[in-house]
This record gives sequence, C-alpha cells and structure tokens, in this order.
Amino acid sequence: MLKRLFRPRPSHEIGRALYAAVVEQSRTPALYERLAAPDTVEGRFEIYTLHVVLLLDRLNQPGDEVKAASQGLFDTYVGALDHALREMGVGDLSVGKKMRRLGEAFFGRVKSYHGAFAALPDPQPLKDLLARTVYAEADASQVPALAAYVTAQREHLDAQPLEGFLQGRVDWRAP
Repeated sequence: MLKRLFRPRPSHEIGRALYAAVVEQSRTPALYERLAAPDTVEGRFEIYTLHVVLLLDRLNQPGDEVKAASQGLFDTYVGALDHALREMGVGDLSVGKKMRRLGEAFFGRVKSYHGAFAALPDPQPLKDLLARTVYAEADASQVPALAAYVTAQREHLDAQPLEGFLQGRVDWRAP
C-alpha cells in the first residue's frame, strides 16, 4: 500500500524522461563549439530553456495526457533549477527570490519564443530573440546558424508522433 502511495505519477516519470532528453541535447558539444553558445551559467540556462520551450511547443496539443506530460516536464525543469542554485551555493533564504526571477525569465522566454515561432517563416524575430538571450554577452555571429538549428529542430519534433513523447522519448536532430 505504501508503494502505491509514494510511487511517482506517470506524468512525473514522463516529465523526468523528457527533461533528461533536454539535458542530453543541451550538453551536445556542437552547440557550444560550432554554434558558439556561451559555455557559461547564463548561456547554459538559455540553451536548456530553449530546448524545454521546443518540447513544450510540440506538446501544446489538446488532451489530459499531453497536458500532464507538459506539466511533468515543467515541474522537473523548475526542480532542476532549484537544485542547481543550491549546488552553486545560493543560500536557502535567497533561493526563493532567485527562483522567482528565473521563473519570470522562463515565462518571458516562452512568450517571446512563441511570438518568434508564430512569425516563421520570417526568421528575423527568432534571430533577434536569440541575439538578446543566448548571445546577450557573447559574439552573436552564429545567430543565423542557431536560428536555423531551432527552426529545423522544431520541424523535426513536429514530424514525430506524439505517442513517443508521451512515453518520454525524444529524437533530437544533431546541431
């Protein structure tokens, strides 16, 4: 009986699997080497967030199971941010404030990416967004290449059956 009480819900397990796929893709060396994403705390936050947004965009479909998977992914992402802050030595009293700022940044990114995606096939809004976020404090010469990667990744994810995502599987394109 206790096992049933404390067993994670399927949506949490799916969310963890999807987030693990985000982490794996976000750590791909080509993103930092070939596409020159900054290998800094801020740069990694932007790359992780970008991939979470790409998955959330793909999961923006009707249905309780899809909504639960999206929520599981989001919850896992937020938990990972909280854990990372604590690992970096942020004190307990400051974590809440920093998480609030990160949450606001995340929701701002989601809104901005959705606007940029809605403007496609015009890539300029996406390029402008990537220049302001990913490359905010770095050489932005690879913005067109990262924008092409994001667009191709989005198309690649859209072509995959939803059932795979609901089982925690993601097939990413190579950068």
